[in-house]
Amino acid sequence: MHHQTIAVLDYGSQYSQLICRRVREANVYAELISWDQAATKLPQYTNLVGVILSGGPNSVYDVGAPTLPAAVMESDVPVLGICYGLQLLAHSGGGHVVPSHEREYGAANIEITTDSPLFANLPTTQRVWMSHGDRVDQLPAGFVPIGRSDNSPLAAVADEERRRYGIQFHPEVVHTVHGSQILRNFVREICGCTGDWTAGNFILDSVEQIRAQVGPDGHVICGLSGGVDSAVAATLIHKAIGDRLTCIFVDHGLLRQGEAEQVVETFEKHQGMRLVAVDAKEDFLTDLAGVTDPESKRKLIGARFVRVFESEATRLALEWGIDHPAFLAQGTLYPDVIESASNDDTRNARTIKTHHNVGGLPADMTFRLIEPLRMLFKDEVRRVGEQLGLPEEIVWRHPFPGPGLAIRLLGEVTWERLEVLRKADAIFLEELRTADLYRQTSQVFCVLLPVHSVGVMGDGRTYENPIALRAVTTDDFMTADWARLPYDLLARVSNRIVNEVDGVNRVVYDISSKPPATIEWE
Repeated sequence: MHHQTIAVLDYGSQYSQLICRRVREANVYAELISWDQAATKLPQYTNLVGVILSGGPNSVYDVGAPTLPAAVMESDVPVLGICYGLQLLAHSGGGHVVPSHEREYGAANIEITTDSPLFANLPTTQRVWMSHGDRVDQLPAGFVPIGRSDNSPLAAVADEERRRYGIQFHPEVVHTVHGSQILRNFVREICGCTGDWTAGNFILDSVEQIRAQVGPDGHVICGLSGGVDSAVAATLIHKAIGDRLTCIFVDHGLLRQGEAEQVVETFEKHQGMRLVAVDAKEDFLTDLAGVTDPESKRKLIGARFVRVFESEATRLALEWGIDHPAFLAQGTLYPDVIESASNDDTRNARTIKTHHNVGGLPADMTFRLIEPLRMLFKDEVRRVGEQLGLPEEIVWRHPFPGPGLAIRLLGEVTWERLEVLRKADAIFLEELRTADLYRQTSQVFCVLLPVHSVGVMGDGRTYENPIALRAVTTDDFMTADWARLPYDLLARVSNRIVNEVDGVNRVVYDISSKPPATIEWE
């Protein structure tokens, strides 16, 4: 990949991934790497044009605190330090960092005191988001203050000659009103990026990379779920190698109502791809019998998926006259990789949950992976899908996890409980579409809880399961807010579920954001 690249050094901030996301909004490629991998990684970039240092939970004076790699300053590209990154720039250059008299967490106002290209075409007073306990009180040689807040006289600093900048606040979060423009100014005006990170360029690069990886005679099988991620991955690979791609759709019994039929109809008949549908419901449910731990569920499902693919691949290999299809394609996305914290580049991120197609794969699988979307966020995948000409109902379909309803059914997975959840989920989605709110939400589903509650239906007492409704809005799925659905819609959904779904006598609405909660319950 030869795109102009911004390297984002991860110091453990919960917002590190969002920095990449905001930079990419400016059509500039950004990649997250661990700060202690900089010495190895930075020289490998063929077109590095800037470095951003993320925030982090440490103090620069902590024993064993992350440091500023020499490779950053030796790279001779513009550098922007955010929060802890600012403090590192100051501390490593001979400045001084001290605990703040008053910690700043939350909204604050900053005043721009000196003209700088970092704040070009922005108001003098800006609302920003602070999250720090330390602050810089003495600048290194060459730096001057360019912005201040009530608690941070050096809230923004610059060494214009060496193109080094530091800000105490977080421009990557939406609460910083002009944050995206600040990052855009850094990458487009200061670093000189032209904006070559586009859906069209990504498609051209991906097709070339897939052809090089697979070779002229290689065959690929792709696990197709019907969601936008696997659909875009399959379409990219099909564009690259044509009929040497075979899509495998595994019905694991954990799908939503009518989903299996819809996937076959869409991809086999309308997209013209070769599709093999495998009914593996019994195998998956046998694996999951008696299992209640969510991590165990994910790993069992991931392992069974691979075994099904291996079995189909062996059969297909005989048909193709080869030993074995070497490649397995998946629609893994960047947030999947980050949340699974499965490689050195993101090792400062803690494992939040194992994604079945990242950390849930068995070590002894026989495939080599092709993951053309591995470095994309969800909204970028949708833009690529539109560019490839995929239909709107696929591009804008809400995400559905690979483990399916198994992680929306808390506790043991049984066919009877799955049927209850399927019916409730279908009602929720039907009412959402009727209200024309499907595109206004990002992910919507039901969760069946492993508890019972007392109710009254007719003249009798009931003791049945509650259903939790979950609806969120988000741009990138790294953070999310609960959707403010109309009360009358929620009332209709609740009334229908209680009356139409046997075994449910109570409906609740989840109003948790991410963080601190995740979008899925397991």
